[in-house]
Amino acid sequence: MTTRNARVVVIGGGIVGASIALGLAQQGAQVSVHEAGTMGSGTTSTSYGWVNANGKEPNSYYEINRAGIRAHEVFASESSSDCWFHSTGHLEVATTQSHDQHLRSRGNALAARDYLVEELTVKEAKRLEPSLVIPENVRSIVFFPDEGYIYPLLYLAETITQLRAAGGQIYERSTVCGFDSAPTGVIVRTEDGSDYHADYVVVAAGRSTDQIVQLAGGNVPLLDFAKPGDITVGYLARTNALPVKLSRLVTTAQINVRPEGGGRLLLQALDLDATADPKQVPQNDSDMAAEFSQRLQSILYGSTRIQIEQLEVGQRVMPADGKTIASPVPGMEWMYAVATHSGVTLAPYLGSAVAGEILGTVDPLLEDFRLTRFDEQKLVTPPRKPRCPGEQ
Repeated sequence: MTTRNARVVVIGGGIVGASIALGLAQQGAQVSVHEAGTMGSGTTSTSYGWVNANGKEPNSYYEINRAGIRAHEVFASESSSDCWFHSTGHLEVATTQSHDQHLRSRGNALAARDYLVEELTVKEAKRLEPSLVIPENVRSIVFFPDEGYIYPLLYLAETITQLRAAGGQIYERSTVCGFDSAPTGVIVRTEDGSDYHADYVVVAAGRSTDQIVQLAGGNVPLLDFAKPGDITVGYLARTNALPVKLSRLVTTAQINVRPEGGGRLLLQALDLDATADPKQVPQNDSDMAAEFSQRLQSILYGSTRIQIEQLEVGQRVMPADGKTIASPVPGMEWMYAVATHSGVTLAPYLGSAVAGEILGTVDPLLEDFRLTRFDEQKLVTPPRKPRCPGEQ
């Protein structure tokens, strides 16, 4: 690894790349961030924003997500503004037998790890969320107090502000097109003809991470979008401002919802993801939008005036085995790659941990997330099927 005061180029301007850049700058490195588009214009802009370790298996994956929750709490407490982080918990309501079984199994496994899990009565749930419609066929209601959500772009704004204050440089519309060796370190070349000298390169470019690493002869196994509804895509719907009192994430078998600011709400409906295709996004007045509207009205009082103001298909960063990649690139001592589906939860933790690794301190929590695992074990690809309630 390299040393403090080293020159580090971070490729990727989403919340993960920016967090790593900030961690490096705070630890004394000379950092520049290169983003092919604009900061946060990739997966960061289409994230549900759920901060959690809920259902994260195996244990090593659970542990880094727990570390992510703690890192969010610390980052918020140390920031000049914490308007991006809402640690208000997550309320999950099960009305079907399958959801109830899945929720109870998940809750028991989490409680065994000392993760806070509280089963609520209908009265207790209504006290937390007065606008929530609790159906008569409810089977279980579980509250996860330590979970929360962020506004990803506000988190990114805070990170960028601190990065600039620490001396970091940001280059937007700066597409990396190659690497060359130098007497000391490496030269990073961009499409506009510029060269940037670095001792170390971090590639945290979301879905483009493998493409960039391949420019240097490496490989980062990621899943690409293959067909509508596969594991890499999902709908997000944003509503108009509504007179609804909602303070936290709510998960049901029909629809998931969280506050989006100013009375607006952000929606998911996991079974509807079966038709999600980033090349064919339904209009705001489509049957799909109407289905989101109808489902929201079934679970929240005060939502009868709902309008879907934005309907989009988010594309996830999905390593080939579904688990985070945080690793030096084999055969290239000067390059480190990061790719994760849990970027929202992990961002502030990875910011510190990856920066520490690049500057010489190995983080034991990351040992299970090296690229060498793809050579050492049979690859198990995550199933491409609709997700269960409580999953991301």
